[in-house]
Amino acid sequence: MSLAMVFSRALDGLEAPEVHVEVQLANGLPSFTLVGLADTEVKESRERVRAALQQSGFAFPHNRRITVNLAPADLPKESGRFDLPIALGILAAAGLLDAARLAACEFAGELSLAGELRPVRGALALAMALRKGGSARTLVLPEASARAAAQVPGLDVRAAATLAAVVASLLPGTAATALPPAAPLPRRPAPPGPDLRDVKGQAAAKRALEIAAAGAHSLLLVGPPGTGKSMLAQRLPGLLPPLSDEEALASAALAGLTRTDGGADVAHGRRPVRAPHHTASAVALVGGGSPPRPGEISLAHGGVLFLDETPEFPRAALEALREPLETGRITISRAARQASFPARFQLVAAMNPCPCGWLGAPAALGKACRCTPDAVARYQGRLSGPLLDRIDLQVEVLAAPAAALLALPDGEPSADVAARVAAARQRQIDRQGEPNAMLQAGRIDEHGHLDEPAARFLRSAAERLHWSGRRLHRCLKVARTIADLAGSEAVATAHVAEALQLQRVLAP
Repeated sequence: MSLAMVFSRALDGLEAPEVHVEVQLANGLPSFTLVGLADTEVKESRERVRAALQQSGFAFPHNRRITVNLAPADLPKESGRFDLPIALGILAAAGLLDAARLAACEFAGELSLAGELRPVRGALALAMALRKGGSARTLVLPEASARAAAQVPGLDVRAAATLAAVVASLLPGTAATALPPAAPLPRRPAPPGPDLRDVKGQAAAKRALEIAAAGAHSLLLVGPPGTGKSMLAQRLPGLLPPLSDEEALASAALAGLTRTDGGADVAHGRRPVRAPHHTASAVALVGGGSPPRPGEISLAHGGVLFLDETPEFPRAALEALREPLETGRITISRAARQASFPARFQLVAAMNPCPCGWLGAPAALGKACRCTPDAVARYQGRLSGPLLDRIDLQVEVLAAPAAALLALPDGEPSADVAARVAAARQRQIDRQGEPNAMLQAGRIDEHGHLDEPAARFLRSAAERLHWSGRRLHRCLKVARTIADLAGSEAVATAHVAEALQLQRVLAP
């Protein structure tokens, strides 16, 4: 009887707990048994491993009783990432591999029948978990996955194309051939996005967009069809500062949970932009499934979530946004499993003011609203008061006159606005370590710096409008952002007044 152990990792949400792949070769009736709460994908590895070993020129122990245990037994295992560790465990139990070299590495990879390695999901999450645990082991992955994992600094990541190459690196003595270190994905500059200057007119909406970008505030755009709401939303990512290294890794790790390329575009500093269709369900937005997978709000972590035609989304989907808008995280609970994902996204919602869309449109457009007051109230009521209370900015986007639409662009380009946004955002980071939109109640009081006239003005407005504490704090955060854009240490009355103008399009 012979026993071998290979180190690997499973995926549990964004975490990657360590898994010990134990392989025993014993005398008895020939069999291949796999235990340890393995999913169907993992159980199917028996046939892939058998064919891959034979096609790679290694003898499969057909006359032995093979038992594979994936420990810990109470941790669910899924996907084909355990193919490579199982194959190496069989060879190690047969005495073909160097035990010390095997113990110094962690492995993950799916095998083809020909013995080639295919990329796996969550490679970046595996690498981040290895770094977080302080392990000195070498991470061995398929080439595509290794290039994504190599973006985590301080790790030894090796890339392999075939099972035979991995085995060659683990042979005893001087016969071993080392695997090449994985080269990180090359950094490519993000292509230029649409320019804010292309939006003609809409000075108030452009100003609101600048404020939203500077403080990472959520934004609601309300206006008739064709007024440029989608155009404005598409230009917000171009105003945002680039992702920091840690933010980029977190966003790329989340993207890598749903695809095998490791979220390379996000890892290069591009902020993710997600725009789900209004038919998306609550599970599609917040995540779910078994095992739990991230939804649109987590895939937009560090970037922008754009919801066009917001009232057309299912009510349950919209109400599911309440918690992540407040906390920046989403916890998905199922009968047997629970997973928590970061969801610090910037919401941009767009909607018409009524079912026909023409409420409040100028008579010059020749469009008159046909909706009854009850129909308008029901339509706007699809966005509940508690949800509106969590949206920092509410802006009315009015139709621009034909003369303005036919004139040459006269606004500022995105680059100029982005420079002011970056300066304001840096003031916030230097002062409090995070954007204004993320400030909690105690820190709002600490960093708000309202002068006495501004404090009296805000107090009077809040009492007259019967604001909740949450709405009052959000108005204060918006005023703080406006002051940062102006380069002011204190929040003055003018800053509070402008913030008030951005609160009352659809007041709860």
